[in-house]
Amino acid sequence: MKYPPHILDEIRARLPVSAVVGRKVGLKKKGREFAGLSPFKTEKTPSFFVNDQKGFYHCFASGEHGDIFSFLMETEGLTFPEAVERLASEAGVSLPKPTAEEYRREEQRLRLHEIQEAAAKIFEADLRAPVGAEARAYLTRRGLSEETIRTFRIGFASPDRTGLLKKLKAAGFSDAELEASGLIVMGPDIRTPYDRFRNRVMFPIQDLKSRVIAFGGRALEADQPAKYLNSPETPLFHKGHVLFNAAGARQTAFDTGEIVIVEGYMDVIALAQAGYRNAVAPLGTALTPDQLKLLWRFSNEPLLCFDGDSAGRKAAHRALDTALPLLGPGRSVKFVFLPDGLDPDDLIRERGADALGKAFAASDPFLDVLWARAWGNGEWNTPEQRALLERQLSEQVGKIEDGGVRTHYQSAIRDRFYHAWRAKNQERARAQWVSDRSQAGSGSRGTGGGWSRQSGGSGKSAPKPAPSAALRSSALVSNEAAADADLEFAILRALVMHPELLDEMDEVLVALDFRASFAAQGLQTLLEYAIEENPLDTRHVRSHLHTAGMATLIERIGLQSKDQDDAHVGELSSNAGPGESGSAIVRRLIDRHRIGGLKKELQLALEDFEATGCDESLAQVIELKSVLSAMETAEASPDDAFTP
Repeated sequence: MKYPPHILDEIRARLPVSAVVGRKVGLKKKGREFAGLSPFKTEKTPSFFVNDQKGFYHCFASGEHGDIFSFLMETEGLTFPEAVERLASEAGVSLPKPTAEEYRREEQRLRLHEIQEAAAKIFEADLRAPVGAEARAYLTRRGLSEETIRTFRIGFASPDRTGLLKKLKAAGFSDAELEASGLIVMGPDIRTPYDRFRNRVMFPIQDLKSRVIAFGGRALEADQPAKYLNSPETPLFHKGHVLFNAAGARQTAFDTGEIVIVEGYMDVIALAQAGYRNAVAPLGTALTPDQLKLLWRFSNEPLLCFDGDSAGRKAAHRALDTALPLLGPGRSVKFVFLPDGLDPDDLIRERGADALGKAFAASDPFLDVLWARAWGNGEWNTPEQRALLERQLSEQVGKIEDGGVRTHYQSAIRDRFYHAWRAKNQERARAQWVSDRSQAGSGSRGTGGGWSRQSGGSGKSAPKPAPSAALRSSALVSNEAAADADLEFAILRALVMHPELLDEMDEVLVALDFRASFAAQGLQTLLEYAIEENPLDTRHVRSHLHTAGMATLIERIGLQSKDQDDAHVGELSSNAGPGESGSAIVRRLIDRHRIGGLKKELQLALEDFEATGCDESLAQVIELKSVLSAMETAEASPDDAFTP
């Protein structure tokens, strides 16, 4: 249900952020804020801050930002309603009562929960009764201990066609309730209702509150059309939104920062028995977007574990396509392919739990699997084939909805093409050299022909056609050693002169990748100063840098006195366009910093072109030149929008 804003504000007012966060993070008072080590990322120096006055936390290490509700959602995997209910109870705030319709639906859900719980107890009792002997033998063959069976509440549905129906009716549940539960099959065209699950080992499926909401049943008879059978969709159970063992795996996943997705119930149970209590499984279908979003509440990079055979690869590729549009900053998945086509249960029984741990440690990043799938589908020896591969990957990467992640993937794919085509060209060049050597006998070509032997007498360097004079003299590749540090310190100087920008541009500044470590340390110090609600004027900022042991930085950026402040104000103003603000100046400096990095990339591409002479190297040079030209044109125009 929706909660009125005043209720949420009342909960926030009664529960300081430091009180909620302090249960998981060791906090120390620092001015008007609290500081501690990030709960989202391993670190040695505190970069996690809590501000009770403003009611938020901010983590510089991971970029996480939120209030008491989001903290519980991020650190314990609670839904928003769950977080509200828990914190309201702690704060002594009464939540609004549901409407009559909401009350009716809640009553129905409560009865369905009661039916599922009653059925789970019946199945557990039948497993231990004489009728469950065959099921117990099956579980013994699978190597499950009594403790594991009890932990997962494994049971048995007897072969009796109406055994469960009779017991649930005797417990006082109506026909309409039993039909809605999905446990009993009935309807106007069915003369006699009957049990959906018969002669099956039963696995209860629980929600995040550990309440039974459905079942999965494993047939004991080999001739059954469905080896595994799940409950149908009900008001409690939507299989595309649920993961088997999500409640059981949640705490371990938060403690370790990892969660593992396997294919079936028995894989999850075998992993838990072997000590891996952070495993879950989808319910007989391919991984869905909703299940992925649930996984990301537990871990930023879930491990998707698949058999190493062709079927496992196909399942992995389906999961890859599902996850691709949903990737976000710090949010991805990794892939684990088990050896020799084994599933996790088989691997543990044959080679031990350590073998599974090694497989997890060797997981493949998302980008590697995306690239390997495309690369493995052809030879890519001709320009036409390569163009097809580039188009296919470009279309796939274009599905990523987050613009920042999409841009980084495009850059990474471009780099892989660059090195892949270069390797192919070198391979062809070596093959040509071997051919030339065989035709020439023991002699070798002179250096005047453009060929030379490498040291050791094996292989040859690629041909080196000279690039054009225009390319060599381009303004885009001149001044190769442009001082990145100077620009970075210029940005810091502008921030000290305009400290209000530390608040105004915090998201842009946090994303900056300074190359000079001392400049990066200075930027971090400034951002931490700003978030602590300190006075944002030049004198106080400069004083704080001195106090923080960064007097050298003050000297480096030339702001040791008020006279120098005034001089730099004049300098910045003289470089500004008509009416250009301090933020516009900083944005222009950041753009120049990015241009410097691209120039270095262009220089490397030029050097590679000179070494190989291949078309792909030249294409990269031309592409970088085009990008830089566009950026320099935009940088020269103060009206152009800045793109962080």
